[in-house]
Amino acid sequence: MVQAIQLILALSFLVLIHELGHFTFAKIFHVRVEKFYMFFNPWISLIRFKKFDGKWHVKVFAKNEDAEWDAHPENTEWGIGWLPFGGYCAIAGMVDETHKTEDLASKAQDWEFRSKPAWQRLLIILGGILVNFIGALVIFTMLLWHWGQDTLPLRNVTDGLYYSEILQGEGFQQQDRILSINGEEPEYLQDVVQALIIEGKRDVLVLRGTDTVSLTMSEDLGTRYLALQNEFAKNERDKKRADSNYQKRNYTLIAEWIPCVVDTVLPDNAAYYAGIEKGDSIVAVDGVPTPSYYQMTAELLHHPCDSIAIDYYRNGERLTAQAFLGDQCKLGIAARIDFRFEHTDYTFWQSIPAGIKYGWDILAMYVKQFRLVFTKEGAQSLGGFGAIGSMFPASWSWYAFWHMTAFLSIILAFMNFLPIPALDGGYILFLLVEIITRRKPSDKFLEKANEIGFWFLLALLIFANFNDILKIFF
Repeated sequence: MVQAIQLILALSFLVLIHELGHFTFAKIFHVRVEKFYMFFNPWISLIRFKKFDGKWHVKVFAKNEDAEWDAHPENTEWGIGWLPFGGYCAIAGMVDETHKTEDLASKAQDWEFRSKPAWQRLLIILGGILVNFIGALVIFTMLLWHWGQDTLPLRNVTDGLYYSEILQGEGFQQQDRILSINGEEPEYLQDVVQALIIEGKRDVLVLRGTDTVSLTMSEDLGTRYLALQNEFAKNERDKKRADSNYQKRNYTLIAEWIPCVVDTVLPDNAAYYAGIEKGDSIVAVDGVPTPSYYQMTAELLHHPCDSIAIDYYRNGERLTAQAFLGDQCKLGIAARIDFRFEHTDYTFWQSIPAGIKYGWDILAMYVKQFRLVFTKEGAQSLGGFGAIGSMFPASWSWYAFWHMTAFLSIILAFMNFLPIPALDGGYILFLLVEIITRRKPSDKFLEKANEIGFWFLLALLIFANFNDILKIFF
């Protein structure tokens, strides 16, 4: 429920500011905006209000057709629809989902979109994208100003890294320290993931003990990782269906090396009843060496509802305890983390360039990983509203809410910039062609292009949400 509320609030906010971007530029260039709606309103509206005859008029659960209201087209009608899949800003004289060519008068009026110069029409269309992107930068700036930023540079991870089996297959060994990727030193762990999986860089230099070792990644590492992640997610969904209390895990591709030294023992859990205490160093699970926390948790997954031997050191003495795992395969411990995180506080003026850089880096990463969407594995990873909602935390956090809202705002800006008819990017493409060729596409052509784009986007929306449904039942 908390995730659903956050999703609705975030999308509502993003749609609102996106359409306000179109609205603002339309008003700057004296173009009429006939309707401004949050959500879509086929046939009826939840609430609609409009100012005419010197006062505001409000109707609730009303039909859209109203002769009295329609007699005042010079004033904008505001409202909230009942279909929560976005919103719209109906601009006079513009061929889009709200107007067809037959709805337009034979002669363009001064207050219509189609009568304005191409550069003004371009800015009106760009308004939504600009506001979404700038809005994201503002949010990131405010987050950095208010909360600051915690980072963990790789130079502070002195014990090296933990590598999953897929990376071990590429030649990595546990606790290797990555020196460079394609000649560049990664600063953070996310830089490593972006370089290897998203960008497909292949040449890696690692420090193994005192030796420097060169590795070459496979060309298909990114797609194989997506396939493995999809398979892992399916197995987790199967466990969740079998036990509604099961807490899903995420696939760990690479992580900081964390020795399995117990920091906390949760009461009424397997480790608690086995007598494991804070400060104990777990080194093996059922005879399998597990020198790191991630190796220990991975090995536990092989023993659901099983009694297993846990080897650990206490005060220099190696001991063995018998622990019974439930179907969630958890000991109920937290490992001690000795990393030196770095916290940066920003003044208001310092947060502005930092927020801009932060948002720009996220956009660059998203654009780079977009290539994976066109692979079979990437298409299977696509998700709709359910997948987006699951990205929000299950408990309320203002920081997490606004961070995810800003992230989605950048995605919305990028997706709307794609040159697909019915999206802002489609209009931008046609306007650029008009500016270059000095020939304006016909209204009929724009209408047909928008129809094709609309059905394509609808098919994509159905496909993405159908993926969510498949993930629930299969």
